[in-house]
Amino acid sequence: MPNAEKAATLKKIQKDFANADAVWVVDYRGLSVKQSERLRTAVRAQDASLKIYKNSFTEIALRELGLPEMGDILEGPSAFIFANGDPVSSAKVLKAFAKENDKLQIKGGLLSKELVTADQVKAIADLPSREELIAKLLGTLNNPLIGIARVINGPAEKFVRTLSAIAESKAA
Repeated sequence: MPNAEKAATLKKIQKDFANADAVWVVDYRGLSVKQSERLRTAVRAQDASLKIYKNSFTEIALRELGLPEMGDILEGPSAFIFANGDPVSSAKVLKAFAKENDKLQIKGGLLSKELVTADQVKAIADLPSREELIAKLLGTLNNPLIGIARVINGPAEKFVRTLSAIAESKAA
């Protein structure tokens, strides 16, 4: 590959690593083309992308960006999942796909520019997604408001029930 091509590839790798919220690294050896396409589609649905770069270029890009070296993670064929937005959702997809296809091996990655192991990626996949956490937070914030509304409406409801009972007793 001519030097200009190598430089352009290196810039592209650096851009992908710099823009990603998380990068997961997997060993894709043994996956069929159909399985690889299913993985790409599943990853893409989670606002992430799957790319394959040479490990040597990746090591150079990481060094130039000041990111931690991946060492053993980059041994053998590596595919990189660049997660934008919620890293948990893409980790969930990888864990589920690896469970279905024993040929896909999660090797590790980077989260918030910190190195994570394969076990840590799997633990991240077990966390609730950003949407689930927001829903839980809103529910927690909403519960006291519902309680206050019931307390405020309580006397008015009691008064209405009393008037209804009086009206029924006079009608009878």
